[in-house]
Amino acid sequence: MVTSHSTIAMSLIAPGTLFVFGCVFCSAWLVERRRHYLLPLALACVLFSGGALVQVLHLPDAPYPNAMISGVFYTSAVIAATEGILRRSQKRFGLAMDIVLLATFTGLLWYFCYVTPNLIARICVQNFGYGAILVVASLRIAPQSNARRIDRTLFWIMFIFAVQFFPRTALTVGPNAVFSATTFGQSPFWQALQVSVAIMGVILAFAILAAAFSDLLDDLRQERDVDILTKVLNRRGFEERSEILFRRVSKIPLSLVLCDLDHFKSINDTYGHQSGDDVLRRFGQMLINEVRGSDLVGRIGGEEFAVLMPDTSEAEAVAIAERIRSAAENNLHQVLPVKRATTASFGVIERRAGENLRQMMGRADKLLYTAKSAGRNRVARENFSATVDESNLEDPVRERLSARVATH
Repeated sequence: MVTSHSTIAMSLIAPGTLFVFGCVFCSAWLVERRRHYLLPLALACVLFSGGALVQVLHLPDAPYPNAMISGVFYTSAVIAATEGILRRSQKRFGLAMDIVLLATFTGLLWYFCYVTPNLIARICVQNFGYGAILVVASLRIAPQSNARRIDRTLFWIMFIFAVQFFPRTALTVGPNAVFSATTFGQSPFWQALQVSVAIMGVILAFAILAAAFSDLLDDLRQERDVDILTKVLNRRGFEERSEILFRRVSKIPLSLVLCDLDHFKSINDTYGHQSGDDVLRRFGQMLINEVRGSDLVGRIGGEEFAVLMPDTSEAEAVAIAERIRSAAENNLHQVLPVKRATTASFGVIERRAGENLRQMMGRADKLLYTAKSAGRNRVARENFSATVDESNLEDPVRERLSARVATH
């Protein structure tokens, strides 16, 4: 009896630990409800614990009903876990596939319980089947080359956890294995299963929690570094990411585009700040739409924006700036109550050897205000011939120019 109690206690360690993780996942979701993938992960832990209780405590005691009930619990747990992990990456199997998988496993278990009773067949169906589901799910979240370390770590842990179902089952359930209801708890398969679930299951749960925490930190950084109105980087975020980009692309072409909305003060004065916000919001979206994912877009002043483009020559940057200028001229006026010309001016430069962001901004500033002086609604580059006539600029613009020249 002591041995029996000891065996039961050992068998409950893994499900008990995963139940605790289920409570942690649920608590994390209550704190951060945007992490919808935490709920199926919590459910998976609870379902697995329920299946283990059914099996270990013999609830019910009859072997075939016990196998069917515990099998439904285990299968549902695997499906819930894969859906949770997939949803974190904005992917999923979908409800229809989940139902098909649950029905298929339940049908096979029923067949090998009541039509052709075979314990080893049930073991193989569940373990090879669960392994296959997890392998497919892990391959669907395989990280790209630029993925974060936590995403690569989570992928490999899940992939190893999935693959171990195959050799572990094959090594502990051979063709000559003899199991019975009375000896199953002492079998090599059951003992190996407990060890693998206890170790790999906990490691996987920790990895998922670490990934969720990393997601939360990324969101906090995003909220800190992104301009709420325009959804582009704010000045702090732009400068921090630019410094990282400078370290990474020191030997390839790197171009900077500064752009400033023309007569923006008059838009606010004439139509109100709400209309001014609408113009800024639309212009920010134009910039995002016209650049690549590797480019940095930031709002660095009230109506002033910057785009830093790696692997881009000055000529290419000028072409992109011209495209944005044309889009602004043709579309920005649509957000105003009354149609009026709404344009932007641009200064474009390519990085010189050893130049930092501050130095690039200084050169681009001069070209930007050269474009303003030359009549606005144009793109100025290094060989642009016009000179700055400050009398042609609005007072706020002229003041900013004087301050920038003094700074740089």
